[in-house]
Amino acid sequence: MPRSTNAVASRRRRKKILKLAKGFHGARSKVYTVAKNAVEKSFLYAFSGRKKRKRDFRSLWIQRINAGVRQYGKSYSDFINKLYKKNIKINRKVLSDISYNDPSTLKKLIDFIY
Repeated sequence: MPRSTNAVASRRRRKKILKLAKGFHGARSKVYTVAKNAVEKSFLYAFSGRKKRKRDFRSLWIQRINAGVRQYGKSYSDFINKLYKKNIKINRKVLSDISYNDPSTLKKLIDFIY
């Protein structure tokens, strides 16, 4: 009885990896074994990148709040502390948006807190 290799399934498996490696540089997008390693590594970067994006955005929000609050002679840490003491629950994303798009509202908030 002749040996059966199931070429359809193995070709499909290889094509899937090479499709995922499209756009990679050099052999990383052409040679299956190299592409397989590159794709696996890219999945690790994608996973950690989704976590990093959250840190980066929180950092951006804090910078924007700090810049907005410093215009009125206050510090970010003091501002956040006063918010907590007054039991005002606005997250940093919303505070950042207020600071960036509507400085007059931020001024009113600062006046209310201090």
